[in-house]
Amino acid sequence: MLNSVNYMIYISFSVFITVFVSRTLSKNGLTFLVAGFRGNRELAASTNHLLVVGFYLVNLGFVLLRMRTGVTIDSFEQLIVYQASGLGLVLLVLGLAHFFNMYVISRISRSNLDFLDRISENESAA
Repeated sequence: MLNSVNYMIYISFSVFITVFVSRTLSKNGLTFLVAGFRGNRELAASTNHLLVVGFYLVNLGFVLLRMRTGVTIDSFEQLIVYQASGLGLVLLVLGLAHFFNMYVISRISRSNLDFLDRISENESAA
């Protein structure tokens, strides 16, 4: 019986955390994307949406794969340990995914700015 309770708690917390983090990053990251794309709100919003979808797919896929059916939970203490290790790993993966996304966005932003600067230099030289 504790196994079923354990899995329901794990899935519920994991989905809640994933949705909360995704919404927070999406809401606060849009301004960063708009700046990175030199004010192009449409491109920034589209990129933001794609990042959210990818974030959900990767993280929820990881959460579901992380569930172990071979684990038997016999006590409340085991349930707490399983939850702590499972959710800790989910949070770690969420954090790593966030830093990876930030790295990619900063690279795109930098290359976008370099490209636009080169175009401006060529236009002013002509």
